[in-house]
Amino acid sequence: MALVETLMETAVADVELLRKLDTQGDRFSIPRNVDFLLRCPTTEKAEIVASFINECQYGVATAQDLETTPSVLVVVHMPIEQHVLHAVSGFMACVCELYGLDYDGWGCAVQSERT
Repeated sequence: MALVETLMETAVADVELLRKLDTQGDRFSIPRNVDFLLRCPTTEKAEIVASFINECQYGVATAQDLETTPSVLVVVHMPIEQHVLHAVSGFMACVCELYGLDYDGWGCAVQSERT
């Protein structure tokens, strides 16, 4: 049941961030780099998860802050339309549940016009 609760909480947080970006004029359909942060209990877990994500090509993952607060930063180039974002964000939350990590959410730069 914990996974379902995590997915529900993640969906709510995603919608809140999308609403904030909407007030800033974001055009969700424009692809951009989206950062997902996975907090890890150990350096070893950070390296394992980054390797898993990179090998399966789910995104570009970097293990970071290994000496202080290990984490994995995953960058995915994608639009942030709600259905797309929920799928990727939910996947990151599932990875965290499987590996015993804490999902710290996502962020991106506002895209307001095509370049």
